[in-house]
Amino acid sequence: MIPRLGTPPRPDATYRLRPGAYAVLLHRGRVLLTEQTLSGRTELQLPGGGIDPGEAPLPALHREVFEETGHRCAILRRVGAYRRFTWMPEYGFHAEKLCTIYAGLAGPRLGPPSEPGHRAIWLAPDKAGARLANACDRAYLSRALRLL
Repeated sequence: MIPRLGTPPRPDATYRLRPGAYAVLLHRGRVLLTEQTLSGRTELQLPGGGIDPGEAPLPALHREVFEETGHRCAILRRVGAYRRFTWMPEYGFHAEKLCTIYAGLAGPRLGPPSEPGHRAIWLAPDKAGARLANACDRAYLSRALRLL
């Protein structure tokens, strides 16, 4: 069973399943994060995002990392998965996010992020853990660092 992290689902809300792939990516002792400004709010997150219909998780992850950071990546292993229930203001719906987390290495930067409102941020692992916006990302960052 895939564990649920974060707040429980609201009984008065209808949730759409939103599978996604996310990564803990290292390079020279630093972690690559994405700074996202959405709905007037700026936060740091693990790079990654939704898996489009018909898309496999790893190609989706490579696409999302590139769109959000401008970097390529090399995925070394799957770290785990969790479910998180949340409101997604950028899409206007409640989502049951099925998040699969991978660990790997950040590759070269090929250009700026192509996704509006995103910026690549490099931090030391201890600072990254303290600044990630949600506890789920923090927990899987810690787990991935132990595996790398």
